Amino acid sequence: MKRASHGITSLFGQLESRFADLLVRLAGRDSAELVAAACLASRAIAQGDVCVELATFADLRLPGSDVHLPPLADWLAGLFASGVVGRPGDYCPLIVDDRARLYLYRYWDYERRVAEHLCRRAEQSCAVNEALLQTGLRRLFPDPQELQQKIAAAVAVLSGLCVISGGPGTGKTTTVVKVLLLLAEQARGRPPLRVALAAPTGKAAARARDALHAVLAQLPIDARARPSLPSDATTLHRLLGVQPGSGAFRYHRANPLPVDVLVVDEASMVDLALLAKLLDAMPAHARLLLLGDKDQLASVEAGAVLGEICARTGFTAAFAARLALLVGAPVPAGGDFPLGNSIALLDRNYRFDARSAIGKLAQLVNQGHGQAVLALLRDGSPGELLWERCSDAIAARLAARLKSWLAQYWQAVRSDAAPAEIIRAFERSRVLCAHRDGPASALEVNRAVERELVAHRQIDARQVWYAGRPVMIMRNDYDLQLFNGDVGIALPDSSANGELRVFFPAAGAGLRPIHPVRLPEHETVYAMTIHKSQGSEFEEVLILLPGEPSAVASRELLYTAVTRARARVEIWANEVVLLDAVARKLSRASGLRDQLMEAGRCS
Repeated sequence: MKRASHGITSLFGQLESRFADLLVRLAGRDSAELVAAACLASRAIAQGDVCVELATFADLRLPGSDVHLPPLADWLAGLFASGVVGRPGDYCPLIVDDRARLYLYRYWDYERRVAEHLCRRAEQSCAVNEALLQTGLRRLFPDPQELQQKIAAAVAVLSGLCVISGGPGTGKTTTVVKVLLLLAEQARGRPPLRVALAAPTGKAAARARDALHAVLAQLPIDARARPSLPSDATTLHRLLGVQPGSGAFRYHRANPLPVDVLVVDEASMVDLALLAKLLDAMPAHARLLLLGDKDQLASVEAGAVLGEICARTGFTAAFAARLALLVGAPVPAGGDFPLGNSIALLDRNYRFDARSAIGKLAQLVNQGHGQAVLALLRDGSPGELLWERCSDAIAARLAARLKSWLAQYWQAVRSDAAPAEIIRAFERSRVLCAHRDGPASALEVNRAVERELVAHRQIDARQVWYAGRPVMIMRNDYDLQLFNGDVGIALPDSSANGELRVFFPAAGAGLRPIHPVRLPEHETVYAMTIHKSQGSEFEEVLILLPGEPSAVASRELLYTAVTRARARVEIWANEVVLLDAVARKLSRASGLRDQLMEAGRCS
């Protein structure tokens, strides 16, 4: 007999089909409605969603199939009768909550744990000498223009949880350093605070470390506070102590992290599963500071945690009054979100002044003003913004443009400069693409650059490795301590008789040379995807969008790309694609916001 599932599983991938087959065997019956639910729930995770909103698919015919799914009430009744679908609190492969959101059990549990932990930590009572805090805030934030940062610092000292969201240049790192100084003052007379600084990727961790050192160099630091300040940053996986070969972490609920304060930078890149494991490993007494930009792209994996946490903000009246006394200025109130007293938003930009074209562009993109974006690109300062309207001749024109784009870098490579100098030249600029593969993609640009180098006899087409080849690591290697997103450059190594080694930034300010044959999976990276650029900054970026509107090219993607640049943005895209990208706001299916509300009410 023909199985009811056959017409459905052919619409999905092998992983989804096998999961559906497993549930059919567990349920003991072949139900098209169950198979569809299983496939949809499995596919959702691959697409970045945490769950499936069943109402979206109810009473519809699946495209490419003769299966018509039942109305929502009938579908739910059939799922609950299967024995493999449960309600929150049940232990079943699939969970459906009271808003008809369908989860894989593991992801429902991640959401629950994250919500409960964040709410519990937000309500954690921290012993604070408020007179000392008030004095410290006045000393560290003397400028009235720093009121937002001053309020954020007060929140971080008063609460076990502080979420600080703001775009590049809004002072997140400076604020956090001052928070650590305030906490060190509060802890004076006791052992130094154990403070860890971490980020989701190696690149983001290196930038967090460099930003920390830059701020420390500008501030007068009391010698008694220095032992409580971190000297380096690490990835979250290194921090948790991932065990090679198993994927398990050394630190967890039964063996918590040895920290008093944990600062997580680029929190928008942290996916739901990793955050759940990180929170499980946090000791009960420790403070957690999450820094990021809620308007940036969400993590590549499932979830949009920072955006969900910051979806509703505002201090309660009582907490706003307490903050006002500490900062010496009125603090607006009006929040009812359980985490509201732990969230500080920064929108005053110190990098881009009111005349900055890049700052204006980022703001207009973020606000979804497509026509204003086009007008600014047409009329913006040529020194900061350049808009190249793409045509069918893009490949030839792009090759010529890339030659001049990379000229300074290749001059450094040919001059036999020190590896650190060559890496600095390379990090000045980057081509950022919406897509990894296909037309106008990172892979296409990287091939175009190497064809140009071969044509001008700068590299040998027969050699995979050549001096100056930049590569990005695509898979974590815990033995080599190389992680997805790390970038290195192949250069002659004077300590190895001039043989090529790939130089990667090391802890501190050094470099690590590694033989090319030892590298895990990697790719050439003259261009990279915008997703991979998160956690990086460059003097100038060239943003390459596809020739046709794409579900990938969104407002968040374009905003993220623009805000990677410190001095100059060049965009290659036609009007239709630009307008579509600015109008397309991404949304990921998730119940975290509701879970946070529920956890807050129950705590």
